[in-house]
Amino acid sequence: MLLSLAAWLQTLGPEFGFLRVIQYLTFRAVMAAMTSLLIGLIAGPAVIRRLTALKIGQPVRGYGMETHLSKSGTPTMGGVLVLLSIVISTVLWFDLTNRFVWIVLLVMIGFGAIGWADDWRKVVNKDPEGMRSREKYFWQSLIGLIAALYLVFSISESNNYLVIQLFFKWVASGFDVNLPPKAGLLLPFFKEVSYPLGVFGFVILTYLVIVGSSNAVNLTDGLDGLAIMPVVMVGSALGVFAYVTGSAVYSKYLFFPYIPGSGELLIFCAALAGAGLAFLWFNTHPAQVFMGDVGALALGGALGTIAVIVRQEIVLSIMGGIFVVEALSVMAQVVYFKYTKRKYGEGRRILKMAPLHHHFEKSGWKETQVVVRFWIITMLLCLVGLSTLKLR
Repeated sequence: MLLSLAAWLQTLGPEFGFLRVIQYLTFRAVMAAMTSLLIGLIAGPAVIRRLTALKIGQPVRGYGMETHLSKSGTPTMGGVLVLLSIVISTVLWFDLTNRFVWIVLLVMIGFGAIGWADDWRKVVNKDPEGMRSREKYFWQSLIGLIAALYLVFSISESNNYLVIQLFFKWVASGFDVNLPPKAGLLLPFFKEVSYPLGVFGFVILTYLVIVGSSNAVNLTDGLDGLAIMPVVMVGSALGVFAYVTGSAVYSKYLFFPYIPGSGELLIFCAALAGAGLAFLWFNTHPAQVFMGDVGALALGGALGTIAVIVRQEIVLSIMGGIFVVEALSVMAQVVYFKYTKRKYGEGRRILKMAPLHHHFEKSGWKETQVVVRFWIITMLLCLVGLSTLKLR
């Protein structure tokens, strides 16, 4: 919005020439981060008071950690603060004609709406389980598939007109059309190596990345500050990849695919980082507010969508290793429990409690130890992911 306003003001006279600085992507990224940070810090106390007044408190499951019982009643749905900060800051500073930022925003808002409905049932209906899994996955799948169908063609072409042409060409060819190499699965640490996926392969992979990352972040969000800081770190690292793939010069030098328009995602990533740090101010132990599904599902979906656009699905799984391990720990626990119950008549567990962070708590780690150590691991994994920029 401000970019368009600055361009219009410059046409009025040379006295507005100083606004040319807004044209620079890096300047707008810094300003987006600062804007979302300030919005979050200023609006945070009011949002917490409002959530408290509405008695939107976090219910604690009866089979949960005993040490978490004291958290019952802490305001939840604080992810609304994060999402509002991101949306306002992004809309202010990004190029409104950029299609990639819009799709990320829509995916984030869509998953946020699912999380809102889930949280609402928990706090209003006093049901700790919230929205049932089948219903939640249905809506997540619908949004994920729509986003995947759009991205498979938008990444392959440079504007929406060509995207529509490619779509009709795909339909006319009997759903068999060759996509450019940049739409393939890129392998990190290798120069110009990509595995062709085809339209259906791309859609399936994108669906799994978006929905999977959304649920993985949601499963990780179980301790004060545990999920939001890794989201900030992974999102910031993805912003670097977006800047590279959106630059014809840097992408060619670093052997990355050039995806016109993807650089503008740096604005969104910067806004996410600022909003996340502002939320951490209130979410650090002991938390004054919880993010809730409205924030965790939305942020995870946004990270997955960005990773798909910049063609770094594998790198996302590396940098977001904590999210991956947390999700796998739940899957392994459930599968093993059902298997042993069917075989032995009594369910057995691999971990003391899932997700993984609760296992470490049961093992004697303090909550702050689990959180900070997971942060450190995420920082190291992000450095490994960033190393793929040059180690190819």
